Amino acid sequence: MWKQNEIRMNEKILIVDDGKNICEILEFNLSNEGYEVECAYSAEEALTKLTPEHSLILLDVMMGGMSGYKMAEILRKEKNPIPIIFLTAKNQENDMLTGFSVGADDYIPKPFSIKEVLARVKALLKRSEATLKKETQKKEQPNRLVFGDVIINSETKELTIGDQIIPLTRTEYDIINLLASKPERIFERDDIINQIWKDSPYITERTIDVHINRLRKKMGERASLIISRPGYGYRFNDPTR
Repeated sequence: MWKQNEIRMNEKILIVDDGKNICEILEFNLSNEGYEVECAYSAEEALTKLTPEHSLILLDVMMGGMSGYKMAEILRKEKNPIPIIFLTAKNQENDMLTGFSVGADDYIPKPFSIKEVLARVKALLKRSEATLKKETQKKEQPNRLVFGDVIINSETKELTIGDQIIPLTRTEYDIINLLASKPERIFERDDIINQIWKDSPYITERTIDVHINRLRKKMGERASLIISRPGYGYRFNDPTR
């Protein structure tokens, strides 16, 4: 299983794109912002370069050989929760939803502005770091939400059902932790966006549905723990009540 550092002091970004010009432009601008940057020109090369020291991946979708979608799918199957932002010329809604369904955290269509990329990178890293710091600050507080044999562990950021650890992306963990923190409350989609993607103005309500569907699929027979209220939003169904 992939083991991730608790808190990274220096944020290291891996750019994966078979366009060397794009890599050079992104590397130059991200380096100027103080990030440590590394480039790979194929998904295959990226998989050999990726380490737990990397904080985020900027990943092109359409490349020769393995696609960005496939690489993201492989990483998530390996239980690697590293944040992923897709960079792609595909900008149809179905393409964006495919990206989220394989575990992406954000999606930027080409052509893009450097300012937008920098803003998205900063927002996602900020959210990732905030989650890690928040969990670290809870040392003297209960670090688990327990609902029978369902445990949401804020220290390890894991969902356990029975004796099985369910591999979640950071976004999936943030969603179920948010819902389970207040089982009596119905969270509207806008509430979820504002609390989890507050620094990313491009997230749509449909994105929430995709993440919820992916989360339910991973939960198998316990998918009913997340209840949909048509016209309202989602809530956590506490099985102990």
